[in-house]
Amino acid sequence: MPTDHFADDPRTNLERMLAGDLYIADDPEIARRQHRAMRLAARYQSVFLEESGEAQEVLAELLASVGEGVEVRPPLYVDYGSNITIGAGTFVNYHLTALDVARITIGEDCQIGPNVQLLTPTHPVEPQLRRDKLEAALPIAIGDNVWLGGGVIVCPGVTIGNNSVIGAGAVVTKDVPADVVAVGNPARPVRSL
Repeated sequence: MPTDHFADDPRTNLERMLAGDLYIADDPEIARRQHRAMRLAARYQSVFLEESGEAQEVLAELLASVGEGVEVRPPLYVDYGSNITIGAGTFVNYHLTALDVARITIGEDCQIGPNVQLLTPTHPVEPQLRRDKLEAALPIAIGDNVWLGGGVIVCPGVTIGNNSVIGAGAVVTKDVPADVVAVGNPARPVRSL
């Protein structure tokens, strides 16, 4: 018989997820929100080239907040969209994957290269808890005027400071301070700006 990890917790899995606690993603409301995001992301891609005004409206409906002058080139992949904010003047190139189980904040005037991954979900290291399908998430915060090169992966719980540059293909596993260039796997600052 499977373990009931939440026997003394009256919250739904959605409520646990939104609180940043361990949860199991079998809540019908979680599924509804994920399907909504997939529909809106597909619609955004389909109208992007034909109807730029409508595309911006769809993007604004999909995401929590979209600043003035934001451009996001599709395809865009999100879990919910509703946990993502993008500041004014930011440019996002093709194939952003932003798994927003927790909040993802992208500052103003950022440059996000193609195939960037912003990954908030986490899973237990303990094998049985993973087998039991438990998961959680940690927020990601990207400051203003940050440049993420193509193929950058930002891991759960990471903050990247204002004006920093993350080199193409870097895997950011820990916070990066403001005003540095960071490269590699794991990403490490290599010079100040």
